[in-house]
Amino acid sequence: MARKPAVKTAEAPDFRFRRLDGGFLVTNDFGGHAFLSNSDFSRYSTGRLAPGSKVYDGLAAGGFVKDRLNFESLFGNWRSRNESVFYGTGLHIFVLTLRCNHKCAYCQSSVAGEKAENLDMSLPIAKKSVDLAFQSPRSAITIEFQGGEPLANWDVLSGTIKYARLKEKRTGKKLTLALVSNFSLMDEAKAAFLLENEVSICTSLDGPEALHNANRTYAGGNSHKQTVKWLKHFNASHDSQYGLKYRVFKPSALLTVSKRTLGRGREVVDEYIGRGLEEIFLRPLAPIGYAKKHWGAIGYTPEEFLKFYKEALRYILRKNHAGVKIREKFAVLLLSKILKSRDSGYLDMRCPCGASTGQLAYNYNGDVYTCDEARMVGWGGDDIFKAGTVRDKYEDIISSPTTKTVCAASNLESQPLCHRCAYRPYCGVCPVVNYEAQNSIWGQMPANYRCRLLTGLFDFLFGLLRDAKSRSVLETWVNAGASR
Repeated sequence: MARKPAVKTAEAPDFRFRRLDGGFLVTNDFGGHAFLSNSDFSRYSTGRLAPGSKVYDGLAAGGFVKDRLNFESLFGNWRSRNESVFYGTGLHIFVLTLRCNHKCAYCQSSVAGEKAENLDMSLPIAKKSVDLAFQSPRSAITIEFQGGEPLANWDVLSGTIKYARLKEKRTGKKLTLALVSNFSLMDEAKAAFLLENEVSICTSLDGPEALHNANRTYAGGNSHKQTVKWLKHFNASHDSQYGLKYRVFKPSALLTVSKRTLGRGREVVDEYIGRGLEEIFLRPLAPIGYAKKHWGAIGYTPEEFLKFYKEALRYILRKNHAGVKIREKFAVLLLSKILKSRDSGYLDMRCPCGASTGQLAYNYNGDVYTCDEARMVGWGGDDIFKAGTVRDKYEDIISSPTTKTVCAASNLESQPLCHRCAYRPYCGVCPVVNYEAQNSIWGQMPANYRCRLLTGLFDFLFGLLRDAKSRSVLETWVNAGASR
C-alpha cells in the first residue's frame, strides 16, 4: 500500500516568545513579530503548522519560516534597526555650566547654586570640544548645550555657536545645534540670536502651574510663568517664519515624572495641548545622582509608573481619536523598531547602547564621558565612565578601555536573561543605571528596576497593537516621525 506524501510544515528558525493576552507573541532577530493563538503556537513551535494558511504566510513574511527566508530583505531590516554601529558619534552634549537658579526636586544634573564659582566651561575648552566633536566620522552631528542652566554662561554659549557654525562651513558636515534651558534667563536679544543661528529649543514642562512649580522650584519667582511665556514666543516665531532666511524649529518640552505626577496624567497632557505642543515624553525618573539619594520622596515602583503611563497614553489616544494632534514620544521611540525596523535615535535602547559610539558628554572642565548620565556619576566622585578629555583624539576615546567595557556590558548577547527575552530585538540596557542601582555595570536583570519597567511598557504597547483603532493612531505617529 502506497504511503501518502508527507505534508511540508513550517520549520522554525530561532525565535523568542512571550505569553501575552491569552496567546503568544513571537519575535526574531530580524525584528519580526507575530501574535499567535495557543493552538497556532503549539503547531508552529513543534513544526506542525502546514503551509497555505494566513498564519503560515504571515510568519513566512516575518522571517519565521526556515525555507522562506528572504535574506536580502531581512538583513536590510536588521541593518536599518542597527545602523548606528556603522557610523560615528552623532550626539555631543556640552555642559556649559553646573550653575543653576532652579532647585528641582529630581535634578540629575548635579548642579550648583547660581553664584557658585569655577563651574563654567571656558571658551577655549568649548572650542576644543567642538573640534573633538567634528572629528567624528559621522557626516551629520548634533551639539546640544546643557547645564546647569546654559544661559548662565551666555558669552561662551554664543561664542561656541558662532565657532561651530564656522566649523560646519569649513568641514562640510551637517550640524544641528540644540539648547536645553529653563528659560529663566531668556530675553529678546538672546532669543533672536538663537533663532538666527538655527538653534532648536527645548525646555522642561512638568504639567500645570502648581505641579510644575512644586517640582521645579525657582528662586526668582514663578518657574511655570517663565516657561510658558517663552514657549509661546518660540511657537509664534515658528508659525510666522515665512520669508526668513533661516529655519525656525518648533520648540519642545521635556516632562520628568516624579511621585507628585502620578495620578495626574490627564492634567499634564491637557497642559501640553494647551501650550501648543504636539509631543509629550512621559519620561520616568532614573535612580541616578540626586534622584537616587531622594528616591523615597520622589521615586516610585515600576508598577506605579506603568499605571500612570497606561492611563495617560489611553487618554492621549482618545484625544487623537477626537482630532487633537499630540503624540507620546516614548511610544514612538519603542515602536519605531517594532513597526519600521528603524533606529529611533534613542541611545538607551540600542544594542550596544549609545555610550561613546552614539553620544559623548563634555563636562565644563574638559573631561569627556561616555554619556551625560555617566558624567553625573563622575560629579559624585566616581570616574568609572570617563573616556578621556577634550585634548584627546576622537579615535583614542572611541578605542578607550572605558568605551569598550561599556559597549560589552550593554550587549544583550552577553545578558543571559535578555538574550532569550522576546523583546530583545527592540530593547537595550544602560550600564550607568545598572551601576547606580545595582552596583554592577552588567546589572541583575531579574531584579532590575529598568528591566521591569520596560517589560511592562512593551507588554502594554504590543497589546495596543492588537487593537485596530489604537494601532492606526500609533502607526500614524511612527510614520510622522519617519517623515521628519
